[in-house]
Amino acid sequence: MTLSLPGRTVVFDYGEVISRSPAESFRQRLEEIAGVDPAPFWESYGRNRGPLDGGDLSVVDYWQAVARDSGATWSLSTIHRLWAVDFPSWIDPEPGTVDIIEELHDGGTRLAILSNAGFDFASPLRHSPVGSLFERAFVSAELHDLKPSASIYRAVLDGLGITPDDMVFIDNKRENVEGAEALGITGHVFTTPALLREFLVSLGAE
Repeated sequence: MTLSLPGRTVVFDYGEVISRSPAESFRQRLEEIAGVDPAPFWESYGRNRGPLDGGDLSVVDYWQAVARDSGATWSLSTIHRLWAVDFPSWIDPEPGTVDIIEELHDGGTRLAILSNAGFDFASPLRHSPVGSLFERAFVSAELHDLKPSASIYRAVLDGLGITPDDMVFIDNKRENVEGAEALGITGHVFTTPALLREFLVSLGAE
């Protein structure tokens, strides 16, 4: 089965679109390894994600910042253990979305990824099985930028050599979709693969 959107380039977010939401069990595992009060740990985990995804913190710097905010000092081995639990929780694939991507690829539609992600995600976004279907993967840390800034969408348009009218953008966060739509890009807030398929068909995919 194929889907085709002639003349359009479909750009996908990765986390919680191509991948599933992290299982709750990953939180327990991180708390066990960290061995600190969960409240400051999770506050710092979320707050420092922007600098990590924006390219201002390396992976080690990120976890060291979480350690400081949690009143801890972690060895590199502990940091690696935390990373080894956290990282795969964000790349577990959503099969329904992967199937749609494969159908679009097989139908000749141009595909790209735009993800707010740290440097460590660059290789799997490009070289994983589903990553092999994309023409380009734009990683926010490498661009030192973050969705929903207008500049990051312009970087994607320039990198692909397309206009806003040519681009369809899929993201699970409404603010990111609205940022793209403000430039004239067609957007869709992802909730389920079934509704994504309906949206693509409404654009003329067949």
